Amino acid sequence: MPIAETPEVMTTQRKLYIESYGCAMNFSDSEIIASIMGEHGFATTQDEFDADVIFLNTCAIRDNAEQRIRERLKHLRSNKKQNRDLIIGVLGCMAERLKDKLLEEEKLVDVVAGPDSYRELPKLVAEVDDGGRAINVLLSREETYGDLNPVRLNTNGVSAFISIMRGCDNMCSFCVVPFTRGRERSRDPQSIVHEAKELEAAGYKEITLLGQNVDSYLWFGGGPKKEFKTLTEEEKAMSVDFANLLEMTALAVPGMRIRYSTSHPRDITEKVVLTMAKYDNICNYIHLPAQSGSSRVLEAMNRNYSREWYMDKITMIRNILPDCGVTSDIISGFCTETEEEHLETLSLMEWSQFDYSYMYKYSERPGTPAAKKFTDDVSEETKSRRLQEIIVLQNAISKAKHHAYIGKVVEVLIESESKRSSEEWKGRNDQNIVTVFPKGNYQKGDFVKVLVESATTTTLQGKAVG
Repeated sequence: MPIAETPEVMTTQRKLYIESYGCAMNFSDSEIIASIMGEHGFATTQDEFDADVIFLNTCAIRDNAEQRIRERLKHLRSNKKQNRDLIIGVLGCMAERLKDKLLEEEKLVDVVAGPDSYRELPKLVAEVDDGGRAINVLLSREETYGDLNPVRLNTNGVSAFISIMRGCDNMCSFCVVPFTRGRERSRDPQSIVHEAKELEAAGYKEITLLGQNVDSYLWFGGGPKKEFKTLTEEEKAMSVDFANLLEMTALAVPGMRIRYSTSHPRDITEKVVLTMAKYDNICNYIHLPAQSGSSRVLEAMNRNYSREWYMDKITMIRNILPDCGVTSDIISGFCTETEEEHLETLSLMEWSQFDYSYMYKYSERPGTPAAKKFTDDVSEETKSRRLQEIIVLQNAISKAKHHAYIGKVVEVLIESESKRSSEEWKGRNDQNIVTVFPKGNYQKGDFVKVLVESATTTTLQGKAVG
């Protein structure tokens, strides 16, 4: 079956508008939602005022994400007034976490559906058509949506996501994901390879394999995820781990770039990194969230690794892939974090030399182990000051690392026009660093060798050299 593209809007069809918030998994899920709704006669539209149904696919990782969605719902009230038949739904992690509260308190929300309930969306919309309000937030031990062809929404036609697994078993104390997305379950590897081939046939040049923790991917024929050591000999013989999946995909689409996200420091293996080194089309880039540089804080976060363990993983990556780009996540002001432990985070960042970090203040999420066990005892002022110190350090590291590319040639996959100038292309190099250069005679989707001539904290600039 061919890749599903965004269908043409027809006057006889009801129209669906989707907004996505949060992580790449949510954006990938929105493509699944569009596919399911498309099979039931809904055409996607990019005009919210032309829509019969509006879905907000939400994130619940941090409080400010939820507040943004609440504010968006208030703005949609006017749409509801102009179109009395408009149906508004809140989907995803925030929907699962708040459940009935959204229906009872917000009033303008008609549909609430969790991440494992998307196949039920046409039925839920039908319930609203009949005059009710509809909710389904049941979590599944089996649902992967692996049989669906996602509708590529707002695509650049160059890069696409492939979801390889759902859920998370890690139970980090600060995180709501295990409660909103359920337990880990891996998707059939053959369906993943098939989707990659279909994307290649449709002209895409890069795929990103997605999971909350891709390194724990394990397929042995279906059912709930098991630890490898608990498998029978027959299951072990048939099993596919993440390194196997990377190799299968690299061999299946040798002309495509392959990325993946996200890795967990506890689970990333030498086997995975050696597989990256073996295949030129697997990008030299790993997102490896540290969260903190303090072993005590990491234990309180239930990350199941120490500072030394994390450093050993970075050393292993650098030894096998010296040019590998490594990015991270950092949380400032987690419960009980002392000033000395904050300095440990800064020193870990200095030592690790991350190309970039996603940096946040700790945001207590109701229902998480941290909210139940710890007092959020670091003041907002202290969190903000520590976060600023983290940002300043990371910017300095990023700037120095990017300046080291000056005079070197990098391969860039053109994704779009530069926001700065319509006369320049923008793309990313192997290490996932944004690179811009004059258009010349190149086209979107081309792989281009670029000589780096200058650099900023976030971007490389140069000229094509062939």
